[in-house]
Amino acid sequence: MGWSNSELERIAVADDFRIAPLREDGRTTGTPTFIWSVVVEGALYVRAYSGPGSSWFRAALQQKAGQISVAGMTRDVVFDAADPALNDCIDEAYRAKYGHSRYLAPMVSERARAATVRVAPAETD
Repeated sequence: MGWSNSELERIAVADDFRIAPLREDGRTTGTPTFIWSVVVEGALYVRAYSGPGSSWFRAALQQKAGQISVAGMTRDVVFDAADPALNDCIDEAYRAKYGHSRYLAPMVSERARAATVRVAPAETD
């Protein structure tokens, strides 16, 4: 099960995205980190400004799960490394959403592109 269209629409325009991968215990979330998010081809993506060395990025790929808060929603999620073939499309989504920001250039740099994560809702029973 993926994101609903209405959830993706809300997330796509929101500017309050916080990510909290699980800690090493696999049960508790880390401190929420404010980051940028974009929607591309019906999927949600985030990037680490600091690149692959970012602590939240390393935790997301190691633990594969966590929680996000955005647009008044809090969701349990799973994380996977993004398909590098989508990086150009993800760059364009960042430019469209955050083109006004002085932080855009680092977010479409090779460093940030190497730290792109796909975020999907966790499956519920």
